[in-house]
Amino acid sequence: MLSAEPEGANFSLDGSLILFYRLLARMSRDMIDSPPPMRLPATSNSKRVKRRAPSRHPYEWAIGIYAGDSPFNLSPAPKTRNPVLSASDISDVPAAFVADPFMIEVDGLWHMFFEVMNSKSEKGEIGLAVSTNGLSWDYRQIVLDEPCHLSYPYVFEWQGAYYMIPETQKPCTVSLYRADSFPTDWSRVGPLIDGEGADSSVFYFADKWWLFTCSTPFQHDTLRLYFADDLFGQWREHPASPIIKGNHHIARPGGRVLVLDDTVVRFTQDCYPNYGIRIRAFEISELTPTKYHEQEATKRPILGPSGRGWNRSGMHTVDPHLTSEGRWIACVDGVSRI
Repeated sequence: MLSAEPEGANFSLDGSLILFYRLLARMSRDMIDSPPPMRLPATSNSKRVKRRAPSRHPYEWAIGIYAGDSPFNLSPAPKTRNPVLSASDISDVPAAFVADPFMIEVDGLWHMFFEVMNSKSEKGEIGLAVSTNGLSWDYRQIVLDEPCHLSYPYVFEWQGAYYMIPETQKPCTVSLYRADSFPTDWSRVGPLIDGEGADSSVFYFADKWWLFTCSTPFQHDTLRLYFADDLFGQWREHPASPIIKGNHHIARPGGRVLVLDDTVVRFTQDCYPNYGIRIRAFEISELTPTKYHEQEATKRPILGPSGRGWNRSGMHTVDPHLTSEGRWIACVDGVSRI
């Protein structure tokens, strides 16, 4: 690190030259100590910057609980102090941040799975927290750790078994995991789709399985759609795929896909001008093996930066659930850039 003024100088410096050296030193410290900014251009590697940043990164992701009368009208849940989970809650590994939450209720107990960025290994692992009411959460442990980076643990139940599709940076496949002993023991069933796929989101509709994935995980601008008769395959790409191409605003999945009667709702991250800024919702009005049509559900994003606190700089994941009282509860994440 440079000193504010040259050491051992035996000549007199006037005020303007002293100011010059101080400004030079400040610029040098910023260049040395700060990671690159997360601004796009279109070819920005912002997802990798977020997930692979050193411990001194200038942003921190955390997890909160929102509620509302619809999945398009969510706000901080009453009687909840957000964030409900942050890096300081992780007790078994050194954590830089937590993000990408998904939850499921089993036998009256809520289970939340989420990315834990291990600041020592500099890769994501999947953590678990539990709650009796969905509002206050207790961290339990890391439940899935692979040699590759893991995030976005899309968890769901099918025919009495519990499955998860986490994002895996390597190998380049979208892989399915099954719980051998829910919720702590998971094993890899196998690949569903070959090739890069970020934030893969699966759902069952009209007697078929469907899967959205972002095939440009560092540009966030291409959304592909696949379908299959069976969860385990064979998966085929939809003839209208890529559904989105060259659009940072609406391509990358941003949470659980909802099936509401005959309408499917997908959530998408708006990644312009920065990664992880806000979340938009789209209603899919036509979905068959040959046809696809969607429109934005609301005129504006459903979630975004609050301007202060734990999510002041952006939000990029939402997992809404309809409760028995007819209200919606959702786990969300947010980022605070320093």
